[in-house]
Amino acid sequence: MDAAAIRDSATDAIKFWERWRVLYNLILAAVVAIHFVIAYPASKTVLSLNFSLGLFLLAVVANIAYCAAYLVDLFAQSSGFRDLWRQYRWLLFTIGTTFAAIITHFVSTGMFASVNS
Repeated sequence: MDAAAIRDSATDAIKFWERWRVLYNLILAAVVAIHFVIAYPASKTVLSLNFSLGLFLLAVVANIAYCAAYLVDLFAQSSGFRDLWRQYRWLLFTIGTTFAAIITHFVSTGMFASVNS
């Protein structure tokens, strides 16, 4: 694969994945917000600077995990299945976002578990 093809694949990957990053983050934020609302009003007792820093750290980790899609995308685009991959890579977004939402569900359950007891 020459430099121009790598550049084109990288540009294509960025165009696709960065367009969906906002939705990914909104879905994960909604999972946390739902758990917060379910545990309300007791959940407001966990609000603190440390809680906010923890949420920020988890958001950064979730976005680093999101970047794993780039590795898969660039690998698939360099294969003979490039056109097929570009047509169906939304499935990776859907599966990955679902997986991240499940992890977020369990982390949120843990964050608000002490207020539910």
